[in-house]
Amino acid sequence: MIEEYHLGSITIDGKIYNHDVEVRWTSEVLSWWRKESHLIDVEDLKRAVEQSPDTIIIGTGESGVAEVTEGAKKEIESKGIELIIDLTEQAVKTFNIINEESKEEEGKQNKVIGLFHLTC
Repeated sequence: MIEEYHLGSITIDGKIYNHDVEVRWTSEVLSWWRKESHLIDVEDLKRAVEQSPDTIIIGTGESGVAEVTEGAKKEIESKGIELIIDLTEQAVKTFNIINEESKEEEGKQNKVIGLFHLTC
């Protein structure tokens, strides 16, 4: 699904995106904007949380400059959603692994959403 990530761009199903993205287990790709560029808060995760995924993976950028607030972490965990936070390169790999493994399990599709900050 996610073929490549480089600073400032991500390739998903053959299409290159040069802005932060929300990627869903359904292969849907949406633009992802935050109120504050490098601060990820509850409001910035609302659309993803409303999908009731099993897992949310947040890529914090190439160097990890984007920060997830404690409030955002607690909100996700209070909904029973697994939260994985990592540098974007590793977060992309984790997203692909979870997504692919769940497709291989007969009758069980893990609902995973990746939120990827592409710079810093």
